[in-house]
Amino acid sequence: MEPFLKELFARQEYDENNFFLVAGPCVVESEELLLEVGEKVSGICRNLGIPYVFKASYRKANRTSAASFTGIGDDNALALLKKTGEKFKLPVTSDIHAHDEAAPAAEFIDILQIPAFLCRQTDLLVAAAETGKVVNVKKGQFLSGPAMKFAVEKIRNAGNNKIILTERGTTFGYQDLVVDYRNIPWMQEHGVPVVMDCTHSLQQPNQTSGVTGGNPQLIGTIAKAAIAAGADGLFIETHPNPAVAKSDGANMLKLDLLEGLLKQLLKLRKAMK
Repeated sequence: MEPFLKELFARQEYDENNFFLVAGPCVVESEELLLEVGEKVSGICRNLGIPYVFKASYRKANRTSAASFTGIGDDNALALLKKTGEKFKLPVTSDIHAHDEAAPAAEFIDILQIPAFLCRQTDLLVAAAETGKVVNVKKGQFLSGPAMKFAVEKIRNAGNNKIILTERGTTFGYQDLVVDYRNIPWMQEHGVPVVMDCTHSLQQPNQTSGVTGGNPQLIGTIAKAAIAAGADGLFIETHPNPAVAKSDGANMLKLDLLEGLLKQLLKLRKAMK
């Protein structure tokens, strides 16, 4: 495990041979939701020895429809993320969408996530790097794993070596994504940990309804293949009741199913070692 990851997980007890998990609801809907998911997932991970990062977006800036839910207010949502991390002794992450969001968000969160659509935005990558926080860049749906070396170089040239790359699928036609698992070892060749986003890679974007679809029944398949391919971490959005979630309900994992899946993945990880 990279030294910056050990520092990130310093408040947790875990097995270093395990993958790490980034998980939580897609967006901050309420304090009650964050605390429910944080308590449940942190308890599962503690029992299984999995290092855990809590994730929720403080604002959704890239919704299909202007009528879609975007958040409860930046200051309120960021404060709730910080509160959740402090309560359960977890690092927290959220995505930023513009260079001027980096420094304010860094006051509340431990990992700045760069959305896939924005992974080539130089000013955004540099601003995130300059905060000194860990920067997790999601691979664009339009890029190959080898091409992500340029994002890594931009962050390193700004003086930050705390970098994670995340695979989240590749555009296939207009309304589907596919996962090329070659991207996991290819991106690891850049000298950074690589995470598999097991939920966004199952999106079905560009629906005429204005709401993104998904295939959540395949989350386990994506996750197992990622572990077999050597992923360092997994990203799984989860919600107690995805059917009523205010964002990405079509491709989130129901919270009650997470523990069983993680146990299966740990068995696979152990077999791979």
